[in-house]
Amino acid sequence: MGKLSVLNIKGEKVSDITLNKEIWGIEPNDAVLYDAIILARASMRQGTSSTKTRAEVSGGGRKPWKQKGTGRARQGSIRSPQWYHGGIVFGPKPRSYDKKQNRKERRLALKSALAYKAIGSEIVVLDNLNLESNKTKDMKGLLANLKIEGKTLIVTDELTESLILATRNLGNLLLLEASEINVLDLVSVDHLIITEAAVKQIEEVLV
Repeated sequence: MGKLSVLNIKGEKVSDITLNKEIWGIEPNDAVLYDAIILARASMRQGTSSTKTRAEVSGGGRKPWKQKGTGRARQGSIRSPQWYHGGIVFGPKPRSYDKKQNRKERRLALKSALAYKAIGSEIVVLDNLNLESNKTKDMKGLLANLKIEGKTLIVTDELTESLILATRNLGNLLLLEASEINVLDLVSVDHLIITEAAVKQIEEVLV
């Protein structure tokens, strides 16, 4: 992986950084990345949907009419599935949607997501994210200086109150600490803004 320019919040180059090729320069593994995305999305599902079977619907204890002689079809309960307000056949029940992926695969998936950002030149490295104030307009100014549009993930080495306040009203921004970086958020954004210190934290963990 080649060098990237390190910019300040005004969009001016201040230095260079060499990204670790064992993370940012690997050939992405699409199969493992796909599995990690499915795992992440599945873990967000509550699995609380539930329907009642004929045994759980109240009522229906008495046979609605006698077996023979009425001219109607034989029925044993008004809570059978074919009846209005009857039980549901094979309906959903509470369940867990959790999936498993081993540790090496999870690390490879994260590396692959980062590598795709590097391949697509979608990474901007900043020396710091010390804004002048906690106002939204300052964050908008930063994005304008960096000439970034679209959905963006900001990864910093430390979450400050001013940074949280400056980004929370912008629907196209997602703010994370380096320790919280994940595959699903990486693949769902157009750009990655990351501080130099956050890059080093990620490389220490993944190398």
